[in-house]
Amino acid sequence: MSPEQKTLVKETWRKVVPMADAATRLFYGRLFEIDATTRSLFRATNLTEQRRKIIQALTVVVHGLDDLDALVPTLADLGRRHAQYGVTDGHYNAVGAALLWTLEQELGSSWTPEVKAAWSGAFALLADVMRGRSNAETSEVV
Repeated sequence: MSPEQKTLVKETWRKVVPMADAATRLFYGRLFEIDATTRSLFRATNLTEQRRKIIQALTVVVHGLDDLDALVPTLADLGRRHAQYGVTDGHYNAVGAALLWTLEQELGSSWTPEVKAAWSGAFALLADVMRGRSNAETSEVV
């Protein structure tokens, strides 16, 4: 990611955080529409708590973009835990699509092609590390 893309992600994230609860409700609704198999991953989960956790995780990612050496081990650990929950590669694609859609809904006119590209790059980085892939193995996410 370029410095400009990192800045766009940080700036737009600051706009989303105040509406985090509404955004996460949209996100999970969209995720379950895109990939109904994801719903079973949350059958024993308190979704209110899960919505809080995803905002915390995304905040860590956004703040960690400038220090990837520190961020990568955290994401790798998160990926290992998600694999234990039954998360597959296909789920990452659905999550990426739901995340970008949610950001588009919440950001409105602030959602530009440049912002979309920046968030796509940030999610690709997150997903690739969580999947256990190196940068050399990066695949298209959304």
